[in-house]
Amino acid sequence: MADPPATPPPAVPPHTPPRTPPLVLDDFIPFRLSFTSNLVSDRIANAYDALFGLSIPEWRLVAVVAEAGGISQRAIGDRTRMDKVTVSRAAIALVERGLLAREGNPADRRSHHLHLTDAGRTLHAAIAPEAKALERRIFEGFDPDEVARFVAMLRRIDAATLALD
Repeated sequence: MADPPATPPPAVPPHTPPRTPPLVLDDFIPFRLSFTSNLVSDRIANAYDALFGLSIPEWRLVAVVAEAGGISQRAIGDRTRMDKVTVSRAAIALVERGLLAREGNPADRRSHHLHLTDAGRTLHAAIAPEAKALERRIFEGFDPDEVARFVAMLRRIDAATLALD
């Protein structure tokens, strides 16, 4: 008895999209960005809490207000990408500690400008060098040009992400 004729494989329809590789979370760039950001933020949070009793949102407020002089909570949220509840809680805590003062915003009576108090300026003067030292420790193994390219790429990622809106 002869072998039955071989059956040809079924034809793949031409409209079938190519198979995408599986998602490997550790190789997914948005995850890598988030993971690294959280890792660095956790390290900084531990240092700021131990040295100054500040959370990351509180330190960000102190830093932004120090740079701006007087700034609204909404503007802080826009600059830091922190949500308004986080900004509000941090501002309340810093006002209660005497590090920030609230003043009415003449341009918008519904909002306030935040300013550093003398104690806030003293704290900022103490913490800023510590922040720079920690940054140096994290990046000391990298070439300065490499760090500059990395920062430039982060800014490009920011712009590309904002352009998706």
